[in-house]
Amino acid sequence: MGNVETALSRARAAGRPILVGYVTGGIRDDWTGLLAAMAGAGADAIEIGLPFSDPMLDGPVIQEASAAAIARGANVAGLLAEVRETVRETVARDVPLIAMTYANHAYSRGVGRYCRDLADAGISGTIVPDLPAGECDEYLGAARDAGLDATLMVTPATPDEQIRAIAGRSRGFLYVMSVMATTGPAGERDDTRGWAVAARARRHSGPRPVLIGFGIDTPDRAAAAARHADGVIVASALMRRVLDGASAADIGRDVAALRTALDSTVLDAAAR
Repeated sequence: MGNVETALSRARAAGRPILVGYVTGGIRDDWTGLLAAMAGAGADAIEIGLPFSDPMLDGPVIQEASAAAIARGANVAGLLAEVRETVRETVARDVPLIAMTYANHAYSRGVGRYCRDLADAGISGTIVPDLPAGECDEYLGAARDAGLDATLMVTPATPDEQIRAIAGRSRGFLYVMSVMATTGPAGERDDTRGWAVAARARRHSGPRPVLIGFGIDTPDRAAAAARHADGVIVASALMRRVLDGASAADIGRDVAALRTALDSTVLDAAAR
C-alpha cells in the first residue's frame, strides 16, 4: 500500500469523508502556496495537474488554467523541480501529492523515467486519464516499481464486470467520473447517474476508497456526493477561483468550507 492509499484509507477508517483538492502546476507564481493552503484547510490529498496543450478530458476552466501555466513557461521538469525544492517544506507530510496529466507527458519521457521523476520529487500518486485500463500494463508496472499509487478511473458507462477489473488494478483510490463529459461546473445537472455508478463501484473496490470527481462545484454538491462515496475530488471550482484572482488564503477558506460540508454528512448520519 502506497502513501496515497495509506492516507486515504486512514481517513475512511476514521469515518471522515475524503477531500482531494487540485492545483494546476504553474498556474501562477505562487502556485505552491495554493498547495500549502489546501493542506492546511483540511484536504486529505492534492492533485497537481501537469499542464498539457490538449487536455481533452478537461473543460474550459482547466483548459484555461493549463494555457496560463504553459504561457508562463511551465513544463514537467520545472514543475517537479519546484515540488522537490519547496513543496515538501510547506505541505503537510501526511497530505500526499498526486500528479495528474496526459499520456503524452508520460510516454514522451518514457513511463519508467516519468514515474521515477515523480517519486524523486516527493509525489506519491499518479493519474493518466486518457490511458485505457486495458493498455496500461507498462505504466502500472513502472508506477509500482517507483513506489507510486497509480489510480484508474470508471465512468457511468462502465459495465460492472469492467468496474471490478479496473478496481482490482487501481491503487490509491478508485476515481469515479460522475458524468460522461469534460470537467467543469455541474450547474443544475441531475447527479443521480453519477451517484449510482459510485454505489456500484463501492461494491467492487475492496479496501480502496471510491471518490467522485467531475462537477463537484459547491460544498452542498460535495456533501451530496459524499453520501454515495468515500469522498470527492474538487478541481475546476477551485481553479476558477484562482483564475479570477483568489489568494492562497481565499482558496484555503474555500477548502475549509468544503471540509465543513463533508464533515456535516457524518453528523447528519449520526443524528439519524
